[in-house]
Amino acid sequence: MSLQIVRMTPEHTEEVHRVLDIVARERKFLSYLEALPLAQSREFVLEMIAKGNPIFVAVVDDKVVGWCDVARVERPVNAHVGVLGMGLLPAHRGKGHGTELINAVVADAHRAGISRVEFTVHADNDWAIGLYEKVGFVREGVRRDAVCIDGRFIDSILMAKLHQD
Repeated sequence: MSLQIVRMTPEHTEEVHRVLDIVARERKFLSYLEALPLAQSREFVLEMIAKGNPIFVAVVDDKVVGWCDVARVERPVNAHVGVLGMGLLPAHRGKGHGTELINAVVADAHRAGISRVEFTVHADNDWAIGLYEKVGFVREGVRRDAVCIDGRFIDSILMAKLHQD
């Protein structure tokens, strides 16, 4: 099993859409309960690529098993900020794939002039929080009851990494 971290191309869109849907349907990691329609996913990917935003995929045995992206905030006063999104198929968690994927994306974000990468993570997602802290992200605050899935309220933790960190 050989892992490759590569810049996403439009040809990866359907596989990433499939991975996103699988992770979203787990109903515990993302703020989506299912993937958006494929056409919207394709539009997002093409827009990210056109804007030069970092967007990478993890590929094992020629199959996409995860993705990670950083979308630059469009407001001029926040143009140095990017919002991270990522997901990995369950069978590929805990194998270092997430670490390699996020490190590649954050390095590319910094090369693109994004000096602050941030996101929120569900407070009960210990696995992801551990990954993010391992690669240098810090907790900056809590958004209480920020997410409600199946009637269960979950806090979100704001995490960020600055280029100089």
